[in-house]
Amino acid sequence: MNLQVAKNTVITLDYHVTNPDGEVVDEGRDPIIYLHGGYDDIFPKIEEALQGKTIGESVQVKLQPDEAFGEYDPELVQIEPRKDFPKELQVGMQFEGGPEDGGDDDFVIYRVTDIADDKVVLDGNHPLAGSALVFTCTVTAIRAASAEEVEHGHVHDADEDGETCH
Repeated sequence: MNLQVAKNTVITLDYHVTNPDGEVVDEGRDPIIYLHGGYDDIFPKIEEALQGKTIGESVQVKLQPDEAFGEYDPELVQIEPRKDFPKELQVGMQFEGGPEDGGDDDFVIYRVTDIADDKVVLDGNHPLAGSALVFTCTVTAIRAASAEEVEHGHVHDADEDGETCH
């Protein structure tokens, strides 16, 4: 019996991502393994395109920025005093920060995009925010999800016991 991509199956995808001009944005060195069926493990439009596919089948999905990593938000760029950061600061380093208004669950990963004499520029946008992206995915494995995976809404690693589940 040939398994199909369906709700509550665990899907392994080989993938790569390009921009609309065909330049590679993410060569997909590691496969994506996700729980299919509306668990927000993968972009909804890709999940939709994969529904009903079998092993070896491929899809190509173009996502607009709002379907992928969101529009670029200039308000997520902050300039902070250099003295607030460790000595060995480099462009590309990442810091976790809370929102200015103190909401408790919206942590943002800020990337250092520039270091001037006494200022550091932090950008909380995803590096691909504002970009349209083309995902090419090939289904390489399908298996039924365990009851525990369905209950938790995500895939468990083979070596993960239920205790360490986040």
